[in-house]
Amino acid sequence: MTFPGADDFARPCVSSITSGGHRIVLLTADGVRVEAAHQPGPPPPGTGPRPPAVVLAHGFTGALDRPALRRAAEVFAQYTAVITFSFRGHGRSGGHSTVGDREVLDLAAAVGWARRLGYERVATVGFSMGGSVALRHGGLHLPGTGPEHEGRTGAHADMVVAVSAPARWFYRGTAPMRRLHWAVTRPAGRAVARWALRTRVHAAEWDPVPVPPVAAVPSIAPRRVLIVHGDRDPYFPLDHPRALAAAGDPASTELWIERGFGHAETAAPVPLLRRIARWVVEGQGVVEG
Repeated sequence: MTFPGADDFARPCVSSITSGGHRIVLLTADGVRVEAAHQPGPPPPGTGPRPPAVVLAHGFTGALDRPALRRAAEVFAQYTAVITFSFRGHGRSGGHSTVGDREVLDLAAAVGWARRLGYERVATVGFSMGGSVALRHGGLHLPGTGPEHEGRTGAHADMVVAVSAPARWFYRGTAPMRRLHWAVTRPAGRAVARWALRTRVHAAEWDPVPVPPVAAVPSIAPRRVLIVHGDRDPYFPLDHPRALAAAGDPASTELWIERGFGHAETAAPVPLLRRIARWVVEGQGVVEG
């Protein structure tokens, strides 16, 4: 495998997902090598605009080859092209996880690759940690705001979906979140995450603390935002999705509270994934003022 240099955002590597699909290694803006894959999806329609490519962002301890993300990718690929990748510290990507901070750069690299493949519109769909990253990426990378967001990388998303995402940082109100904080803040916890969960976590604390997802949501408008959350989510109670939806522009933000749904891509039923895929494919991306 040949890795890209600092001036090369993507270079093919030897691997194939499905017929017509391929994997590459992306280089993020801070120099982390991130493995990504492309599935072309169905042929474009004969008339009308080409549907947006979907970039899927997995949750903490997920990865490109984990069954839950592959299942989600196969569902979305029935509707449109799909980009999947492993966040830093996960799977075969390099670096260490910062649990939602610098992962925005990983998502930006994946969105930029989608545009380099020729997709004019790109939607991001994130789960749990990936949902928080998708919201922060959507609020930080704005269309037409400078060469770091446009041009070669085209790093902005045209619409954003956050599934099972937190609204704020440092939440410890549930037992799963207390266990997660132990896994990322304690040396013993990081060792367990590395060897049992195959996730490498950075030992340094956030400095500065990144903008929380709820503060990033207002900047996404007028692009469409979909917040999806389960009423049986064991990690984040319903005040999180409600806060995210309340922070968005009412004209461009939707909230789905799903009965019986648990947490993130692992628990997402296929019918829900199909509904999200149709929302992306049928949406126009921007609500006209």
